[in-house]
Amino acid sequence: MVNQPPDQALGQSPNELALPARLERPGIPAFLVYLLALGFFILALEGSKISISGFVEGLPQMADLFARMVPPDISRIVPIGKALLETFQMALVGTALGVAFSLPLAVLATRRLSPHPAIYYLSRGLISWFRTVPDLVWALFFVVTVGLGPFAGTLALMVDTMGFCGKFFAEAMEETEPGPQEALTALGASPSGVICSAVIPASMPSFINTGLFSLEKATRSSVVLGLVGAGGIGIELKVAMDLFEYPTAATIIVCIFVLVLLVERLSSRLRHRIM
Repeated sequence: MVNQPPDQALGQSPNELALPARLERPGIPAFLVYLLALGFFILALEGSKISISGFVEGLPQMADLFARMVPPDISRIVPIGKALLETFQMALVGTALGVAFSLPLAVLATRRLSPHPAIYYLSRGLISWFRTVPDLVWALFFVVTVGLGPFAGTLALMVDTMGFCGKFFAEAMEETEPGPQEALTALGASPSGVICSAVIPASMPSFINTGLFSLEKATRSSVVLGLVGAGGIGIELKVAMDLFEYPTAATIIVCIFVLVLLVERLSSRLRHRIM
């Protein structure tokens, strides 16, 4: 008896058992879009003025800057520590206020929970506006509004957090199972009761995760806001660099690194414990 290949034994030809293509062949419109995107990327590379030779030639200057920063000067560690504490306070309060205001805004920006389509689109547009404008621009706006200092930075971080958390809070509530919500509605629960009893508890892990990421983001952003007079350690770094006090600048950079690292590690531990 002659042994037959398995495909022939089953009455199937080799072509019928062939694996499908890994990548779907794009049509002409899709190919033209890909080609256009590639051309735009090549133009972006040219517009970015990337120069490997310029970077290599600048390495000695970077090495000279690092040499001037060593050893760090800790003579002003007390005012640097106070500015660093102010930076973290701005990030913490700005994040807390932003998360608090994000929740009702996200409810209005959730299609199933919003009371009217006009309110839904208005809330979505407001969240997009908060998220699109950079936090540095918000800081400049609030410096003009309330003056120099950490209050302006806190407001800027609050608005930036509202844009960040509002988007992800709304998406988390959109993804919740509708079954419990429909059951509560059938039992006569009010819309606010459905939100508090079904939607928010189901979305709470995502809320906590997003809020902790917002705190990390705000901590890094608060350093930059000081450069425009919105309080924090950024102004100390700017003054040190402008006065060519590189050892002091090195101390400030190390302190910023330690603060950001501690916040990220604490946030990571909290996420793993809660999730």
